[in-house]
Amino acid sequence: MNFHKTSRDAFADAEAFIRENLVVLPVPSIAGISLYTAHPGSGLRRLASDDDGPAPYWAYRWAGGLALAHHVLALPEAVRGRRVLDLGAGSGLVGIAAAKAGAASVLSAEIDPNGIAAIGLNAGLNGVTVMPCGDDLVGGAPPEVDLVLVGDLFYAREIAERVAVFLDRCLTAGIAVLVGDPGREFLPLARLDPVAEYVVADVGSAAAPARVYAFVA
Repeated sequence: MNFHKTSRDAFADAEAFIRENLVVLPVPSIAGISLYTAHPGSGLRRLASDDDGPAPYWAYRWAGGLALAHHVLALPEAVRGRRVLDLGAGSGLVGIAAAKAGAASVLSAEIDPNGIAAIGLNAGLNGVTVMPCGDDLVGGAPPEVDLVLVGDLFYAREIAERVAVFLDRCLTAGIAVLVGDPGREFLPLARLDPVAEYVVADVGSAAAPARVYAFVA
């Protein structure tokens, strides 16, 4: 990708690349949702502006997000009529599921600009409206939402600590938080109450249980 292109041009390039190089596939065991999905021939690294660009996590389906998507579709009352933030949205799966389940609005926050392009395409593909947000929200005050959905963000110590601090701000502001995770190393189990469990397939792994938790004070 050319360093001299405007952000608008780069965004258009990312959208075009996703359409041309990823394939639309239904999400396993989640009826009614399909996503642009990476495959061995996608050449995702061509989207990076340099070798140090972010890994394309957004192009894959991760266990925590799958568990959250299952949960809000199985129990739509968890999101119905509520303003929802999908934090670390990746492909947009969790926010799309929340929108389908009747959320009043969905803010899909993802710091990788290529992920933002994918979220817009995937939302359109599934006939729902979400608001993509490319800002790093965890460093500031929570947005005006009623519920935060967090899938797969406890994979590294530094990001896990930053996310936990942000989620504490959410609780203080009266915002409920649900976390989806298959049990990664930096998951703050002392702050989590199990809500549900679903058998899903994480990237590179066979199907295994992943849990949905309430993040608590």
